Amino acid sequence: MRLGLIGDVHAEDERLLVTLAAFAVEKVDRILCTGDVVDGAGDIDRACALLASSRVATVRGNHDRWIREDTMRDLPMAHRMPQLSPTSIEFVKGLPPTVSLEMAGGLLLLCHGTGKNDMQGVGPGDGGYAISSNEALLEVLFDARVVVMVAGHTHKPMVRRFERGSGKSPLYVVNPGTLARGDEPGFAILDLATRRVDFHRIDADLRVHPASRAVL
Repeated sequence: MRLGLIGDVHAEDERLLVTLAAFAVEKVDRILCTGDVVDGAGDIDRACALLASSRVATVRGNHDRWIREDTMRDLPMAHRMPQLSPTSIEFVKGLPPTVSLEMAGGLLLLCHGTGKNDMQGVGPGDGGYAISSNEALLEVLFDARVVVMVAGHTHKPMVRRFERGSGKSPLYVVNPGTLARGDEPGFAILDLATRRVDFHRIDADLRVHPASRAVL
Protein backbone atom coordinates (compact mmCIF):
# COMPACT_ATOMS: atom_id res chain seq x y z
CA MET A 1 0.00 0.00 0.00
CA ARG A 2 1.21 3.49 -0.89
CA LEU A 3 -0.03 6.38 1.22
CA GLY A 4 -0.11 10.04 0.29
CA LEU A 5 0.68 12.12 3.37
CA ILE A 6 -0.44 15.73 3.79
CA GLY A 7 0.72 17.78 6.75
CA ASP A 8 -0.92 20.86 8.22
CA VAL A 9 -3.08 22.44 5.50
CA HIS A 10 -3.82 25.93 6.85
CA ALA A 11 -6.35 26.70 4.10
CA GLU A 12 -3.74 26.38 1.32
CA ASP A 13 -6.23 25.30 -1.35
CA GLU A 14 -3.89 25.79 -4.33
CA ARG A 15 -1.07 23.77 -2.81
CA LEU A 16 -3.58 21.16 -1.71
CA LEU A 17 -4.86 20.85 -5.28
CA VAL A 18 -1.29 20.43 -6.56
CA THR A 19 -0.64 17.79 -3.90
CA LEU A 20 -3.77 15.81 -4.74
CA ALA A 21 -2.85 15.94 -8.44
CA ALA A 22 0.61 14.54 -7.62
CA PHE A 23 -0.98 11.73 -5.63
CA ALA A 24 -3.22 10.89 -8.59
CA VAL A 25 -0.16 10.60 -10.85
CA GLU A 26 1.61 8.44 -8.25
CA LYS A 27 -1.52 6.30 -7.88
CA VAL A 28 -1.44 6.23 -4.08
CA ASP A 29 -3.93 3.89 -2.43
CA ARG A 30 -5.03 6.24 0.33
CA ILE A 31 -4.46 9.81 1.46
CA LEU A 32 -3.94 10.90 5.07
CA CYS A 33 -3.85 14.43 6.50
CA THR A 34 -2.62 15.61 9.91
CA GLY A 35 -5.19 18.41 10.20
CA ASP A 36 -4.93 22.12 10.99
CA VAL A 37 -7.20 22.63 8.01
CA VAL A 38 -8.19 26.17 9.02
CA ASP A 39 -6.31 29.43 9.67
CA GLY A 40 -4.37 30.46 6.60
CA ALA A 41 -4.23 32.70 3.56
CA GLY A 42 -6.06 30.47 1.08
CA ASP A 43 -9.69 29.58 0.41
CA ILE A 44 -10.83 27.55 3.41
CA ASP A 45 -14.10 26.38 1.84
CA ARG A 46 -12.28 25.09 -1.22
CA ALA A 47 -9.68 23.35 0.96
CA CYS A 48 -12.41 21.56 2.93
CA ALA A 49 -14.21 20.61 -0.28
CA LEU A 50 -11.02 19.18 -1.80
CA LEU A 51 -10.28 17.08 1.27
CA ALA A 52 -13.85 15.80 1.40
CA SER A 53 -14.21 15.04 -2.31
CA SER A 54 -10.87 13.20 -2.35
CA ARG A 55 -11.89 11.18 0.72
CA VAL A 56 -8.78 12.22 2.59
CA ALA A 57 -8.60 10.72 6.08
CA THR A 58 -8.15 13.93 8.07
CA VAL A 59 -7.74 14.39 11.81
CA ARG A 60 -8.40 17.44 13.97
CA GLY A 61 -5.52 19.82 14.62
CA ASN A 62 -5.25 22.35 17.42
CA HIS A 63 -6.34 25.14 15.04
CA ASP A 64 -9.42 23.12 14.07
CA ARG A 65 -10.17 22.70 17.77
CA TRP A 66 -9.60 26.40 18.47
CA ILE A 67 -12.04 27.55 15.80
CA ARG A 68 -14.72 25.33 17.34
CA GLU A 69 -13.96 26.73 20.79
CA ASP A 70 -13.74 30.29 19.40
CA THR A 71 -10.35 30.69 21.08
CA MET A 72 -7.01 31.99 19.78
CA ARG A 73 -8.90 33.89 17.08
CA ASP A 74 -6.53 36.85 17.34
CA LEU A 75 -3.89 34.82 15.50
CA PRO A 76 -2.81 36.07 12.06
CA MET A 77 -5.09 34.75 9.28
CA ALA A 78 -7.41 33.08 11.81
CA HIS A 79 -10.88 32.08 10.65
CA ARG A 80 -14.14 32.17 12.54
CA MET A 81 -16.95 29.70 12.09
CA PRO A 82 -19.37 32.26 10.52
CA GLN A 83 -16.84 32.75 7.70
CA LEU A 84 -17.11 29.08 6.69
CA SER A 85 -19.82 27.60 4.51
CA PRO A 86 -22.28 25.20 6.20
CA THR A 87 -20.56 22.28 4.44
CA SER A 88 -17.14 23.37 5.71
CA ILE A 89 -18.46 23.82 9.24
CA GLU A 90 -19.82 20.29 9.17
CA PHE A 91 -16.50 19.01 7.84
CA VAL A 92 -14.41 20.73 10.53
CA LYS A 93 -16.76 19.68 13.31
CA GLY A 94 -16.59 16.07 12.15
CA LEU A 95 -12.80 15.76 12.30
CA PRO A 96 -11.69 13.02 14.74
CA PRO A 97 -8.67 13.47 17.05
CA THR A 98 -6.96 10.33 15.70
CA VAL A 99 -7.44 7.60 13.10
CA SER A 100 -5.95 4.09 13.29
CA LEU A 101 -5.29 1.96 10.21
CA GLU A 102 -4.39 -1.71 10.06
CA MET A 103 -1.06 -2.44 8.37
CA ALA A 104 1.32 -5.36 8.18
CA GLY A 105 2.76 -5.92 11.63
CA GLY A 106 0.51 -3.57 13.55
CA LEU A 107 -1.24 -0.22 13.40
CA LEU A 108 -0.63 3.11 11.73
CA LEU A 109 -1.76 5.96 13.97
CA LEU A 110 -2.70 9.21 12.26
CA CYS A 111 -2.76 12.21 14.59
CA HIS A 112 -1.95 15.91 14.66
CA GLY A 113 0.54 16.33 17.49
CA THR A 114 1.36 13.13 19.33
CA GLY A 115 -1.43 10.63 19.93
CA LYS A 116 -4.44 12.40 21.44
CA ASN A 117 -2.41 15.50 22.39
CA ASP A 118 -2.76 18.03 19.56
CA MET A 119 -0.26 20.45 21.10
CA GLN A 120 2.64 18.07 21.78
CA GLY A 121 4.81 17.66 18.71
CA VAL A 122 7.92 15.59 18.07
CA GLY A 123 10.67 17.55 16.37
CA PRO A 124 13.59 16.23 14.31
CA GLY A 125 16.09 17.57 16.82
CA ASP A 126 14.28 16.61 20.03
CA GLY A 127 16.31 14.52 22.43
CA GLY A 128 17.06 14.00 26.10
CA TYR A 129 14.54 15.73 28.35
CA ALA A 130 12.39 16.83 25.41
CA ILE A 131 11.72 13.15 24.67
CA SER A 132 11.70 11.73 28.20
CA SER A 133 9.20 14.37 29.32
CA ASN A 134 6.94 13.90 26.29
CA GLU A 135 4.16 11.95 28.02
CA ALA A 136 2.06 11.76 24.89
CA LEU A 137 4.92 10.08 23.03
CA LEU A 138 5.55 7.70 25.93
CA GLU A 139 1.87 6.70 25.84
CA VAL A 140 2.17 5.80 22.16
CA LEU A 141 5.41 3.94 22.79
CA PHE A 142 3.72 1.83 25.46
CA ASP A 143 1.14 0.71 22.90
CA ALA A 144 3.28 -1.78 20.97
CA ARG A 145 0.53 -2.27 18.40
CA VAL A 146 1.39 1.13 16.88
CA VAL A 147 4.24 0.67 14.41
CA VAL A 148 3.97 3.96 12.50
CA MET A 149 2.70 7.31 13.75
CA VAL A 150 1.96 9.93 11.08
CA ALA A 151 1.88 13.31 12.80
CA GLY A 152 2.14 17.03 12.05
CA HIS A 153 2.03 20.20 14.17
CA THR A 154 5.73 21.11 13.92
CA HIS A 155 5.64 21.84 10.15
CA LYS A 156 8.99 20.03 9.92
CA PRO A 157 9.20 16.97 7.63
CA MET A 158 11.00 14.05 9.19
CA VAL A 159 11.24 10.33 9.90
CA ARG A 160 12.36 9.25 13.35
CA ARG A 161 12.77 5.82 14.93
CA PHE A 162 12.13 5.19 18.63
CA GLU A 163 13.21 1.89 20.15
CA ARG A 164 10.92 0.00 22.50
CA GLY A 165 13.25 -2.77 23.63
CA SER A 166 12.34 -6.26 24.85
CA GLY A 167 12.10 -7.53 21.28
CA LYS A 168 9.22 -5.20 20.44
CA SER A 169 8.93 -3.40 17.12
CA PRO A 170 10.27 0.17 17.12
CA LEU A 171 7.97 3.14 16.59
CA TYR A 172 8.49 5.18 13.43
CA VAL A 173 7.25 8.77 13.47
CA VAL A 174 6.65 10.31 10.05
CA ASN A 175 5.87 14.01 9.61
CA PRO A 176 5.05 15.12 6.04
CA GLY A 177 5.53 18.80 6.91
CA THR A 178 2.97 21.43 5.96
CA LEU A 179 1.32 23.15 3.01
CA ALA A 180 1.65 26.57 4.68
CA ARG A 181 3.42 28.90 2.25
CA GLY A 182 5.77 30.37 4.85
CA ASP A 183 7.25 27.04 5.92
CA GLU A 184 8.71 25.26 2.87
CA PRO A 185 5.44 23.62 1.80
CA GLY A 186 5.42 20.03 0.64
CA PHE A 187 4.06 16.53 1.13
CA ALA A 188 5.24 12.93 1.39
CA ILE A 189 4.51 9.48 -0.03
CA LEU A 190 4.90 6.47 2.24
CA ASP A 191 5.34 3.08 0.56
CA LEU A 192 4.56 0.46 3.18
CA ALA A 193 5.89 -2.40 1.05
CA THR A 194 9.35 -0.90 0.53
CA ARG A 195 9.20 1.03 3.83
CA ARG A 196 10.30 4.16 2.00
CA VAL A 197 9.21 7.76 2.50
CA ASP A 198 9.68 10.23 -0.35
CA PHE A 199 9.40 13.91 0.55
CA HIS A 200 8.47 16.51 -2.07
CA ARG A 201 8.55 20.30 -2.06
CA ILE A 202 6.13 22.73 -3.66
CA ASP A 203 7.82 25.86 -5.03
CA ALA A 204 6.29 29.34 -5.00
CA ASP A 205 5.21 28.80 -8.62
CA LEU A 206 3.44 25.59 -7.48
CA ARG A 207 5.92 23.28 -9.20
CA VAL A 208 6.63 20.03 -7.37
CA HIS A 209 10.11 18.55 -7.03
CA PRO A 210 11.65 15.70 -4.99
CA ALA A 211 13.29 16.87 -1.77
CA SER A 212 14.58 13.89 0.19
CA ARG A 213 14.07 10.21 0.92
CA ALA A 214 14.08 8.14 4.11
CA VAL A 215 13.64 4.45 4.96
CA LEU A 216 11.74 3.06 7.93
